[in-house]
Amino acid sequence: MPHIAQLSPHVADLIAAGEVVERPASVVKELTENAIDAGARSVTVEIQNGGMTLIRVTDDGCGIAPEEVQTAFLRHATSKIKTEYDLEAIGTLGFRGEALAAIASVSRLEALTRRPGDELGTSLALEGGVVLGQEEAGCPVGTTLLVRDLFYNTPARLKFMKKDAAEGAACLAALQRQALAHPEVAFKFLRDGRQELLTPGDGKLHSALYAVLGRDLALGFVPVEGSGEDVSVSGFVSLPACCRGTRGYQFFFVNGRYVKSKSMTAAVEQAYANQRMVGKFPGCVLQLTVKLNQVDVNVHPTKQEVKFGSERQVFSAIYYAVLSALGADKTRPAAESAVRPAVVDQGRQTTLPLHDFTAPKEAPRPITPPVPSPGGRRQDPIVPAAPPVGRPAPCPPAEPVSRPAGTESGMGEDRAVLEPAPIKEPVVSPKPADPVESDGPVAPPPSTPFIPAPTEAELPSPSPISQTLPDTPPSLPLAGEEPQPWRVAGELFHTYIIVEQGEKAFLIDKHAAHERMNFDRMRAQDYAPMSQLLLAPVVFTPTPQEGALLLEHLEELDRVGFEVEDFGGGSLAVRSVPDYLELGDVEAALTEIAGKLALAGSTGIRERRDEILHTMACKAAIKGGWQSAPEELDRVAQAVLSGQVKYCPHGRPVAVELTRGELEKQFKRRT
Repeated sequence: MPHIAQLSPHVADLIAAGEVVERPASVVKELTENAIDAGARSVTVEIQNGGMTLIRVTDDGCGIAPEEVQTAFLRHATSKIKTEYDLEAIGTLGFRGEALAAIASVSRLEALTRRPGDELGTSLALEGGVVLGQEEAGCPVGTTLLVRDLFYNTPARLKFMKKDAAEGAACLAALQRQALAHPEVAFKFLRDGRQELLTPGDGKLHSALYAVLGRDLALGFVPVEGSGEDVSVSGFVSLPACCRGTRGYQFFFVNGRYVKSKSMTAAVEQAYANQRMVGKFPGCVLQLTVKLNQVDVNVHPTKQEVKFGSERQVFSAIYYAVLSALGADKTRPAAESAVRPAVVDQGRQTTLPLHDFTAPKEAPRPITPPVPSPGGRRQDPIVPAAPPVGRPAPCPPAEPVSRPAGTESGMGEDRAVLEPAPIKEPVVSPKPADPVESDGPVAPPPSTPFIPAPTEAELPSPSPISQTLPDTPPSLPLAGEEPQPWRVAGELFHTYIIVEQGEKAFLIDKHAAHERMNFDRMRAQDYAPMSQLLLAPVVFTPTPQEGALLLEHLEELDRVGFEVEDFGGGSLAVRSVPDYLELGDVEAALTEIAGKLALAGSTGIRERRDEILHTMACKAAIKGGWQSAPEELDRVAQAVLSGQVKYCPHGRPVAVELTRGELEKQFKRRT
């Protein structure tokens, strides 16, 4: 049995440091909190190489007495609590006396400090928590802490650090939260000599909000004021029209301390019920003020989680304050200056497969006039495969969209119902030949069949028999079943394809199915899209966490068509995008990718790439509400009924089945 022995002070300090100092951002958080507790009105944070080589935090606070400087770096040394009763009402950000000791134990640290009444200050040097020397020094009033070579003596922690861009973004995020919590303090952030944050410190929360989140976001926020039983709420919340696709713009503070609280988040989002778009989340900067003895801040090592004496009071105060703010707002969303016309946009293609820029573009083919049928009814001609159909207005369109004959969707005219397309007979497809190098388009692998459009010579001549769909290969037989003919009977709401096969009917979600088809093809072909260089870059400001994730995976973004770079001030510049992506979707796509990367965590490159391809496949897929050409519907149905596509990349089913017997029961034709 191993012997029990007490750890050495050095090892114990390293273990304790692991709880407090997780990364450079943890150092920035702890040192800025100490500066605020010291009464500073101005705090400057400077980092180099993501904070790994240098973190300098300078404040103009009260400073430290010369005889107490070394004591400040001992474990459990603090000036903020004296007795056990002080723990019942903590009003300072720091109180445990662990931060300075933990930081000093994993770095080379130098401290410069002077009190207002002293002629000279004090300089103290430490390495690995060991004091190297102390002497008098000339320095301004306040305290400056220089942290160099973080984790130099803990290689186990050092190897888990991320890229400098990601660590630097996390440091900026930590300071941004402090700036929003304390608008009375002027904060400055310098990264590798470049200023990325500057707040005025005028005591106005809206000024800090403007400096941290930027003009566009700040203009979408409205003030909040409310109070309840021993609870008061103040701050800003975003208008329903300005909600975002992530909760990264939600900031909660309790008595000036940044916290994460599920109950506070739920209260805000409940107030937006029936006012925000599905999948969008409100932004907020809310300051909650409660009695000190009604909140316990000593429940988590990083002090970001707190426990309230009455969760119900807190929930009610926030809910009604936010609800009141939203109800008082009388503004209306401004109209977009650039409105897309409700006509076919030939620049946006939705046909399958995705754009093949190596193939020659065909000129528009002439439309054959209608051919009268023997019965006197108008019959539409058989038309060759139409040019790609663009993105029309959502269903139903405000005005009829002009389309060539033979390219209407199943819901376009009554002929699609009265005169359905003939049932296709099963055909055994020959085994595809091995791909041959050529200058033309390269066919996808056999696992993702490619259905080419017929040439002029292969098309049948016009016939008096009505056909609403071009002649394309029928469905492949399912495993263990005899092949059955099928036909596309129409489309519901420009979203669901109706397919009849024997005694069964299927409703196919065309977006979900097309998304899966895109994903499978992208994954099999090691997707490398054509990237288009933008004349002017798209500049947007993600949340610090999202920005850090995107900067950390620049190579993976480049492989899927995005050229992204750090623009400074927490903003990103997008200089190239995939060919199929519209400029208005760039920010949403990258934000969604960041969210998927966050969920992927520390998984392998393949898994992270799959998460990115999920977003790419979704953005390139046919959307519900779009009008689609019949050949598009036919290809999607082909993929589903062949068994190639069963679920979308997110796990949702792409089709539901309805038997003839179940339908007849609904009409009381069968008991």
